[in-house]
Amino acid sequence: MLFLILSIICSVTVGVLFKFSRKYNVSNTQIVASNYIFALILCYLFFSPDLNAIEASAPWAIYIAIGILLPTIFLFLAASIKHMGIVKTDAAQRLSLFIPILATWLLFREDFNMLKVAAILVGFPALLLILVKPSQNTENKWIYPAVVLFGFGVIDILFKQIALYTSLPYTNSLFVVFGIALLIMVGAVIYEVTISKVPLNIRNIFFGGLVGVFNFGNILFYLKAHQAFVQNPSTVFAGMNMGVIIVGSLVGVLIFKEKMTKMNFAGLFLALIAIILIVISQTI
Repeated sequence: MLFLILSIICSVTVGVLFKFSRKYNVSNTQIVASNYIFALILCYLFFSPDLNAIEASAPWAIYIAIGILLPTIFLFLAASIKHMGIVKTDAAQRLSLFIPILATWLLFREDFNMLKVAAILVGFPALLLILVKPSQNTENKWIYPAVVLFGFGVIDILFKQIALYTSLPYTNSLFVVFGIALLIMVGAVIYEVTISKVPLNIRNIFFGGLVGVFNFGNILFYLKAHQAFVQNPSTVFAGMNMGVIIVGSLVGVLIFKEKMTKMNFAGLFLALIAIILIVISQTI
């Protein structure tokens, strides 16, 4: 459970950094690219991955898929915030937990007891209540939050597959994924600088470094949590998403002074109940 809590803290911190960076004239593309540079360095320094151990038999299809999806969904996240607003984007990102939870039943054939079913039934309306906020954005560009929803859902499933690949240390796999993601973002930055004429800025590298540190911690602890709950991935799927919503909401109220409605607080209460039900279900 400690790994899950640490992953939640790192995830919320990444969101806070992106929200704070919006006050400055920054490039999300450069921030995401710098993030992977720092994450890659941290992965190498902390774990010294044996790259020679990565052979043709490694799950390269999963590596490439995650390496492409991670930075791509980050960019769609920024586009969704621009066109649809933060509220709808957050809703899409958190509702993505529906996809991996359903996958645990349809693909991984995990047995669901009544407590897990009850947790999911309570969790769905909890998410909706938490994310109910007025929006002034009338543009109908649902393609962006739709991609965010399905993208994060697929990423969760793919990370589960990496955690199950025990013949190769997951730190090696993590290094490869970060490397592929960095290559994708270097190409995006080159395009932005040469075609869009967006200059490189040290401020983007600074924010990218901070995001990289916490993004590295988020993914690392997330994988460790999956290994700890290898027989019950729904615990990590639901606990991570609902935990991020609860902690993120508290940070928004206490630090950013965001207003919360009675429906939002009701959603937080239901989310807590859902998480408690999931945790109890692991002890039966």
